[in-house]
Amino acid sequence: MQAVLLSIVEGVTEFLPISSTGHLILASNLLGIIQSEVVKSFEIVIQLGAILAVVVLYFKRVITNFAIWQRVGVAFVPTAVVGFLLYKVVKQLLLGNSMVVVVSLFLGGLLMIILEQVFKRRKQIGGIEQMSLGQAFGVGVVQSLSIIPGVSRAAATIYGGMGVGLSREEATEFSFLLAVPTMVAAVGLDVIKSREVLLHSGNLGVLAVGFLGAFITALVTVKWLIGWVKKHSLVGFGIYRMVVAGIFLWGGMR
Repeated sequence: MQAVLLSIVEGVTEFLPISSTGHLILASNLLGIIQSEVVKSFEIVIQLGAILAVVVLYFKRVITNFAIWQRVGVAFVPTAVVGFLLYKVVKQLLLGNSMVVVVSLFLGGLLMIILEQVFKRRKQIGGIEQMSLGQAFGVGVVQSLSIIPGVSRAAATIYGGMGVGLSREEATEFSFLLAVPTMVAAVGLDVIKSREVLLHSGNLGVLAVGFLGAFITALVTVKWLIGWVKKHSLVGFGIYRMVVAGIFLWGGMR
């Protein structure tokens, strides 16, 4: 049951600009789950289920579009380098740290509200294919900040995309696509590093449940979010982040 609940949290929050990792950490704390190495790996591996939803939904559109994948590949590079170099720091010191999550959620929410106003009248460059490789790399640099739990990979890439001139809808779709190599690499690295823990934990069935749950809920969430950003800004998510951070901070002080 805990695996099912966490998979729903992952599937819903992976592509929303509210930090899936941060919500998984906070949800685990609420459920009384100790942040062991197995739990940390579980929270990383089930993200692959959510990523599979993007592959299913966008396969036909991008499978033959070299221009899009070229930009996705370039944007992936900064995060790949930063993630590989700082893997141990993130796994040992940041994952499972509720205070890091709370602070990141609050500051990130405040920044989202500010950026919505800054980018409101920014000149748009057109679709993803019109983005230069340098601009794509810049989005990747911004995405690398999301190794900090609570920052939100989705928020970083969406606003990184809007910052270089993509519309909110195009930036959101680019965020979806960039999640594929980013999370596949993150999961692959963790599986390699933690393969003995995962294989001997006796929880492969739990991982399978988490994977499937995240996939199903992510399918629904991705479709809903694209419809949402066509008509709304992301200010509401920024406010939500700040409220959640305030609630957990207040609860921790009591």
